[in-house]
Order: sequence, then structure tokens, then C-alpha cells
Amino acid sequence: MKRIVIFASGSGTNAENLIKFFHNSDHASVIQILTNNPHAKVLDRAKKLHVSALSFNKIAFTETDDILSILKTSNPDLIVLAGFLWKFPENILNEFPKKVINIHPALLPKYGGKGMYGMHIHEAVVANNEKETGITIHYVNQHYDEGAIIFQAKCDVTHTDSAQDVALKIHELEMEYFPKVIDRLLNE
Repeated sequence: MKRIVIFASGSGTNAENLIKFFHNSDHASVIQILTNNPHAKVLDRAKKLHVSALSFNKIAFTETDDILSILKTSNPDLIVLAGFLWKFPENILNEFPKKVINIHPALLPKYGGKGMYGMHIHEAVVANNEKETGITIHYVNQHYDEGAIIFQAKCDVTHTDSAQDVALKIHELEMEYFPKVIDRLLNE
């Protein structure tokens, strides 16, 4: 059975979608949720769905090997960032090469980098009169949003779309494609 660990910082809708998608799978499951936000709704979702969850602070993540030790014990086949906002430390990336992926709510390389997340991206897409946007699933490296692209899906942006409209379109793409791409990666 392939093992998935999810890192999230917020509400956890992607995490919940992934847990449910793999719940009845005979080849993969979400075994743990890790969050940098002790008040994140993802913790409630994990509890409701009977998945182990843990919150941690910046020191445990960036200045010690505490999180690395937890991951070594969990032995994940894939580490999935689903709305996780901190830069991933090199000690974890070095220990799990080509096993850490992220979903980004834009078509990278556009609208990537530090500070480009959530509504900030959708507002920029609308302000720049983009005709399309989408999602990018990519490997994580030592730079924000610069890892090799695994998959992209696009949606149209109309001249009447608000940032909230764009956010809803992106959410639909995430719900549809993120589990499928993870499933494919685990079967390669």
C-alpha cells in the first residue's frame, strides 16, 4: 500500500478530497496530515475522517530535524503540499527526492513565487486581464514554484469574472485533477 502524507496550512478542502479519493483504494491511502497552523480547519477534517494529524511550529520545521524524523517514521511514498504556504526545507527535500509535490492555483511560471497564493493570484489574474488560468502540479525544489511541472489544467477567464469567480473555477480543477495526478504518480 502506497503511503501519502499531506502538508496543509488552511481549510483543507484539497486534503479532504484526497483522503476521500484514496479511502477505498487498494493501492494508496492518506496516512497523515501535517500543518503549520494549530487552528487550521484541516485538523478538524482529518479528525472527522480518522486520519492522524499534527501541527508544528517553524522551529520544528526549519531549525531541527523533528519533522524530518516524523516523515522518516511515516515512510511516505509521496508528500503532497495542498495549500501549504511555507518554503520546504532542504533536509526534507534531500531525504525524499522526487517525492514532494505541490499544487499551485495558476499556470506556472506565471503568478508563482513568494507571496503568490490563493486570492492574491486570482486578483492578479483578473487585474492583468488574463484570458486563461489554471492549476499546476509540480515537484517541489528549494525555490518557490520552480520545480519541474508534472501537470497543468486550464480554464477560461472572461471579462466579467471576478477574483472569486476565478477562485471557484480553480477549485473545480483542483478537486477533479489533483487526486487523479497523484494516483497516476503512485502507479508509475
